[in-house]
Amino acid sequence: MAGLKITVVAVGKLKERFWKDAVAEYAKRLGGYCQLKLAEVPDRDPAKCGGDAKAMEAEGADILRAVPEGARCILLAIDGTQRSSEGFSRHLDQLALAGTSELAFVIGGSTGVDPAVRARAQETFSFGPITLPHNLARVVLLEQLYRAFKISRGEPYHK
Repeated sequence: MAGLKITVVAVGKLKERFWKDAVAEYAKRLGGYCQLKLAEVPDRDPAKCGGDAKAMEAEGADILRAVPEGARCILLAIDGTQRSSEGFSRHLDQLALAGTSELAFVIGGSTGVDPAVRARAQETFSFGPITLPHNLARVVLLEQLYRAFKISRGEPYHK
């Protein structure tokens, strides 16, 4: 997985300091394992956009612009494939061995994601049947990426 480029595209800004600090900490840790880019796209107010579908469409267009061309797109979705931390690490290793050099993980907004984003994604990934606020999903994703690199390299993970 060395040299892997990872972009995390997330709808909405992190407002609270504790979310920003957690994301910054994992981004720093991941710096030794991959080239990480964090891309925030604005969340849209359905009341100002003409409803949920219009808000998702606008967010979707922004998401698609933020996903690097040629990147393997993985959408976080409650109905996606669930993997253990070890399974996630193996999956990332397999993608790298198959020649994947760039991944884009997408975390949608509170109203969901536009069908165009689902169509762009080559796969979906789920943290289980629970609903996570997107701020927390971002932190959990970064932590799991960090853990996956540690597992892949056989390094201890300090809790």
